[in-house]
Amino acid sequence: MRERTERAGAAAGRLRLRGLATAWGGFRLGWTARGIAWLGLPDGAGGALPSPAWLARYFEPGEGEAADPALGERAADQLQAYLAGRLRRFDLPLDLRGTPFQLAVWRELLRLPYGRTVAYGELASRLGRPRAARAVGGAMAANPVPLIVPCHRVVAGKGLGGYGGGLEMKRRLLRLERGEAA
Repeated sequence: MRERTERAGAAAGRLRLRGLATAWGGFRLGWTARGIAWLGLPDGAGGALPSPAWLARYFEPGEGEAADPALGERAADQLQAYLAGRLRRFDLPLDLRGTPFQLAVWRELLRLPYGRTVAYGELASRLGRPRAARAVGGAMAANPVPLIVPCHRVVAGKGLGGYGGGLEMKRRLLRLERGEAA
């Protein structure tokens, strides 16, 4: 997967949005001329649209190049294939927006293989911050592109931990990646 990351407050671009009906429910994709910037989960905490606060923090109205509709189509095709168990790794440019720590957590998550899980504490240790398990959890909660940056693969030391799309969706995604009926 190609990755593009930027610090908060860096030059933004116009965010193009499109809905996507799947067997898992309705998703919403958001992308810029640089890459995929947002993925809204069905019935998740992110809701159907990016929050006004997130948009205001990372995007200036009308700033930047218009996003190519073809990238949204490619992302939609890959998301459908992933949810059907036919795709293990997304091949999309990303335009991630977050703090330097969040970006580091998300980069590390992109290295986590399909079907594998890691504990919050172990992920914190991999980042050289062994006492930052809760901060890792905060970065998971702020992940603007769940599934693509696979925060569902991060689990608690005892149990699943949380997930913006709900614990049932997290269980279902983990079953899908283990090759079980999702």
